[in-house]
Amino acid sequence: MSDITIRDDRARGLLEAYVGDEVAGRIAYFVLDSPGRALVPVHTVVEPAHEGKGIAGSLARELYAISEREEVPVAPLCPYVVKWAERHPQEAPVADPALLGAAKRWLESHPGRF
Repeated sequence: MSDITIRDDRARGLLEAYVGDEVAGRIAYFVLDSPGRALVPVHTVVEPAHEGKGIAGSLARELYAISEREEVPVAPLCPYVVKWAERHPQEAPVADPALLGAAKRWLESHPGRF
């Protein structure tokens, strides 16, 4: 989809897709620091008016592109991102089980964060 812009708001833990000035979708994530750094997507949302336009896939693709640029793996907890990664193994390396476990424990220890 060429008419979207994706912005990474690391401070807020949001990767947002814009159509014009309107937020069309987002991936909420956090950065895991231990036992190693990882981007951990937790939840993907696409606004109803923008469903079916490839917004979620564009967000997932950009998350993995950021991961590659920054040399930080992705440890997906978001069901959508997990499925997207399974369908795009050439773009989405398999997550390290140790990082996934640590990400789950972090999320459990921070209830209400997402």
